[in-house]
Amino acid sequence: MSGLPSLRAVLLMVLGVLVVTAVAGGVVVLVGDDLVRTAQEPVRRPITRVTPEAAPRLDKLVPTTAPVKDFGQGGPGVTVTPPRVLAIAPGTVSRRTRLALGALRHVQKAAVVDAGAVKVSGTSLNLLAVDPADFRSWTPQPVADQPAVWSALARGELVAEAGTMRKYSMILGAMYQVDGGPRLRVAASATLGLSGVDGLVSVEVGRSLGFAKGVAVLLHGKPGTIGETGVRKLLGKGAQVVVLDAASRAQQRRRQQQQQQQPVNVGRPGSYLELYQAAATRCPGLSWTVLAAIGQVESSHGRNNGPSSAGALGPMQFMPATWKHYGVDGDGDGKADIWSPYDAVPGAANYLCANGAGKGPEKLRKAIWFYNHSWDYVNKVMGIAEAYARTYA
Repeated sequence: MSGLPSLRAVLLMVLGVLVVTAVAGGVVVLVGDDLVRTAQEPVRRPITRVTPEAAPRLDKLVPTTAPVKDFGQGGPGVTVTPPRVLAIAPGTVSRRTRLALGALRHVQKAAVVDAGAVKVSGTSLNLLAVDPADFRSWTPQPVADQPAVWSALARGELVAEAGTMRKYSMILGAMYQVDGGPRLRVAASATLGLSGVDGLVSVEVGRSLGFAKGVAVLLHGKPGTIGETGVRKLLGKGAQVVVLDAASRAQQRRRQQQQQQQPVNVGRPGSYLELYQAAATRCPGLSWTVLAAIGQVESSHGRNNGPSSAGALGPMQFMPATWKHYGVDGDGDGKADIWSPYDAVPGAANYLCANGAGKGPEKLRKAIWFYNHSWDYVNKVMGIAEAYARTYA
């Protein structure tokens, strides 16, 4: 029995563990796939048992205009509208300009907030000064749904971008002295999705730091639709425009290129007529008669495959450099053969389509011009195509 600790010793050990846990710092909240970190708040008052009480009478409730300092869970009440374009204007954005930005094509929502740069121990941080209630919907859903982030802003604390925290080894819950300014507590960190922005502070804190009023513009719309040219024109010379959904736009372009380059397996039709008709299906809006007319002009349907004096090859007379980009494997034999009509004809459809041949008469004429830079050539091809249309109507 002498080897066992006394009851007093056990209680002291438990109390010690509780003290260490309380001093250890912040908590980490995992929301979906995103990590949102919040610094532990100091204990304000002891926890007491609350007994149920009857609802207070309305004549006893006093209305108050005190600002909200603690935010609730976002949940279904917060519908996020992530920014697609972020711009910094050279000066305050006027109401008229803001309305014009909102009226730009594909823009569904626009916001203008304060912005500025501060230095902490010589390190520059780019911050936005926002109203936490208004700005909540401009952040990713896991961040919008995290009350601690918005409560921290309402208390005048700093919410830092997660990447900035890692880059500068900042400590969650620590106080940082702004050069020539106040001390800011880093109360939370999150992935904000705002390229070049290191964190958020409240409007009031931004004013105390001397931030420029109404210079940061955020625009929301469908991904990949808002053009930056109109934004630059409205904001004037010196505006910085960042396309935040650049990665998704690049993916969209790659998908479109892959769709354009995806071969239509025409097989090995028994006649040139069937081959032209099958190949034209790879370009909606392109008539097979145009392919047939080009085949007639270029090689008389494979009876004069070249090489030409300019170095063009095959039944559709492709230059090797052009074939490298637009040639296709039309018959599915595993190779794109410039000499094979089963590859060359759908390759010609691919080239014409890439130049807009399926988008109306004017685009078609321009696409044929790209095939052979001569308007006489274009007129000749169109004339033959009309003849084929009448013959095989």
